[in-house]
Amino acid sequence: MSNPSVSLIIGGSSGIGLAAAADLHRDGRSVLLVGRDKTKLAEAKAQLGGDGGSVETIAADLADPAALTSLIARIDAETRHIEQLVNAAGTFFPKPFLDHTAADYDAYLDVNRATFFITQAVVRNMARHGGGAIVNVGSMWARQAVKATPSSAYSMAKAGLHSLTQHLAMELADKNIRVNAVSPAVVVTPIYGAFIDPAKIEDTLTSGFNTFHPIGRVGRAEDIAAHIVFLLSDKAGWTTGAIHDVDGGVMAGRN
Repeated sequence: MSNPSVSLIIGGSSGIGLAAAADLHRDGRSVLLVGRDKTKLAEAKAQLGGDGGSVETIAADLADPAALTSLIARIDAETRHIEQLVNAAGTFFPKPFLDHTAADYDAYLDVNRATFFITQAVVRNMARHGGGAIVNVGSMWARQAVKATPSSAYSMAKAGLHSLTQHLAMELADKNIRVNAVSPAVVVTPIYGAFIDPAKIEDTLTSGFNTFHPIGRVGRAEDIAAHIVFLLSDKAGWTTGAIHDVDGGVMAGRN
């Protein structure tokens, strides 16, 4: 009998992470969602319709060192093959460079630190079980500045995540582990709730940024999720170290 496997989604309670988990679950995979809010995790589990253990959740605040240590211990203790990892946790609040505080900077650094060491624990599991695939959710802002959304600290953090993707692809190839990233532009997700009324996120983004994208509309979480699932799949078996622009054409040019 083959060893049971699971897909681990960090930031899986909403947005792109939840959309990726939904696609994977529909494909018959067991998913393990990590998020900060227990209520949102419960709602995500109900939305996915998981039964018989096919959808599990772990509540963990990645900025809390004790919670991060506990999560890593939980990953290290996992006997199943964590065959797929999606690093989708993030925060975003545009602010001019001169207005950034140390706390603002640390909020991004905390996510990157957690991503680094969670991925390290998952790689230990993957190596024990013969390999796997990892997809990091990066950002167009790591590759291009947008005057309307000053994002120096966010972009610095996401550029680091892009770089980590390439370095891990090189280091882990001989362990049969592929590592790629997606780089979205403006996508309608709850991450904008840090500075936009959550009830107005969709209207604000569509009215302000549809025409920003050559394809004529902002992205949806499902657009990014579909590409994540492709990169995790055997169909992308010869792809590693790639940063895929899933951005409505913004890196090609802007309207």
